[in-house]
Amino acid sequence: MARKTYNIKGATASGPYSHAVDAGDLVYLSGQTAMNSVSEDNMAGDIGFQTKQCFTHLFEALEAANLTPDDVVKVNVYLTDMNNFSAMNEVYATQFSEPYPARTCVAVLALPLGADVEIEMIAKRPN
Repeated sequence: MARKTYNIKGATASGPYSHAVDAGDLVYLSGQTAMNSVSEDNMAGDIGFQTKQCFTHLFEALEAANLTPDDVVKVNVYLTDMNNFSAMNEVYATQFSEPYPARTCVAVLALPLGADVEIEMIAKRPN
């Protein structure tokens, strides 16, 4: 069986992966960073802007899969510095409505392309 995938026009892949893979009821969205943007904007150090850009990429993939943020059931957030948690969380809170998806947030040593935040999601198709 061939994989059904979705790509993000405004983002590049920094490795051999698909932006999103359709698994029937679930769609798995690969981690996105602001540094994967096609734009030339320098986003280093601005955690709020980087977080927003992650969601811009992820929501584009959701749209390609005919899903919305309301279909997201799980989010994983990776931060290179937990001192950025509050700033990330401020932006995060504006991306979803209650009840919020389940979420994990962990600190990591480093992220690809010098990013400060990476976000991945799992969405479920409505019944």
